[in-house]
Parts: sequence; structure tokens; C-alpha cells
Amino acid sequence: MQRCSWCGEDPLYIRYHDEEWGVPEWDDQALFERLVLEGMQAGLSWLTVLKKRMHMREAFLGFDFRALAAADPSIVEDWLQDSNLIRNRSKLNAVLANAKATLALPGSLADLVWSVVNGAPQQNRRRRLRDVPSETAASRALTKSLKSHGFRFVGPVICYAFMQSAGLVNDHLLDCPAYERCAALA
Repeated sequence: MQRCSWCGEDPLYIRYHDEEWGVPEWDDQALFERLVLEGMQAGLSWLTVLKKRMHMREAFLGFDFRALAAADPSIVEDWLQDSNLIRNRSKLNAVLANAKATLALPGSLADLVWSVVNGAPQQNRRRRLRDVPSETAASRALTKSLKSHGFRFVGPVICYAFMQSAGLVNDHLLDCPAYERCAALA
């Protein structure tokens, strides 16, 4: 058995694949972090995001959506000068907007995102990487729900990548050892 081929040979990527990707996540702050990271990835490689993640965690106040919602909007100007961040104004503004949207939810972020899969991880059974879709009806529903609450940078492709990352769907390939580990956590 071998791991999913998309993670390549980089140790950071392998660790992310083996320990995090596809593991069901229920914590609001961790889900917020994943949603921000997926938005940051748009148009870039995931490895670029992983390499900048620790610095993003520091700059984005530990991905504490309460602290980010209270932050002065001028913080975006500081972020734009930080070469260790992904310096895209729209993406950075979305960090603050999504923090406010998360704080304003009538329930938890976990309740909202997990509702699109009826509260249980979907166990896909794919053998080839090319069979994994870039978006699904569930990711389109999640996009619609998040946007209705004021979230930004949450299109259906970003939402599907988020769903994969946060374990709402298990898209490890069947011959990957992580498939069974993630399935057991469901």
C-alpha cells in the first residue's frame, strides 16, 4: 500500500497527508483555520500554503476568529508588507470578514459545515486520483450557506478542498493506508 500520490515526497506535505488531511475536525477554531488556508491556496500550490502556515498562524492571531473579528482592519496593511504571508488583499480581507462571519453565526461553525454531510463523514471509495471531483453538490451547498452568512473566498472548489481537509469527506484513495485510519474515525 502507498499513500495518495498527490502528496509527493516533501516531508511537510507527507506529514500533512498522513496526520491531518481527511481526519474529521469538529473544533471551530481548527475549522476556521482550514477554511482560511483553503482560501489562501486559491491559485497557488498547497505546498506554498503549508510552508507559510506557521507564520500565518502567528500573524493571524492563532486563527482565533474572535480576536480577528475584533482586530483593526488596518492590520491588513501590515499583512500586505509581510513577505512570509500570501499578500493578496482580497484574501487577507477575507480573513477578517470570515472571522466576523464565524462570530456572527447563530450556532457553531462546526454545526454549519457538518450539516452538509448530515453530521457524518462521507466515505468515498476511489481508486484513482482522476476520479476525485473538484466540487460536489455538497460543496456547492456549503458555498451557498457560507456566503449567505457573509463568508468570502468560499467557492465550491475551495469548499470541497476544505471538506477533504477537515474530514467531511474521506477522499484518500482506497489503497492509501490513511483511508482506513480516517474511515475508523468516522
